[in-house]
Amino acid sequence: MDCLFCKIVAGEIPARKFYEDDQVIAFHDIGAQAPVHFLVIPKKHIATLNDLDEGDQALAGLLLLTAQRLANQQGCDDGFRLVMNCKALGGQTVYHVHMHVLGQRQMTWPPG
Repeated sequence: MDCLFCKIVAGEIPARKFYEDDQVIAFHDIGAQAPVHFLVIPKKHIATLNDLDEGDQALAGLLLLTAQRLANQQGCDDGFRLVMNCKALGGQTVYHVHMHVLGQRQMTWPPG
């Protein structure tokens, strides 16, 4: 498989990981858009949000709870943004489900 995030999970490509358990990892985004900007990804390869199924329900919840806990540990207890993109039209560029966590600056909508 030629998936960037699967290669990070496997240790084949370096990343600035700061959290890992048996199901998820978190690492800092190389193109940070906020003072705190990291990704939370499942170790299991799931290409898009549309590929999640009933069997992934607990994993999807774990992604959210991990993002919440790590955001607060990174000093984002006053607020943060979670972003998940789905497919090309939704802005997804890496086809492995992932959640961006951004914080420590005022987040506006639309972004910019």
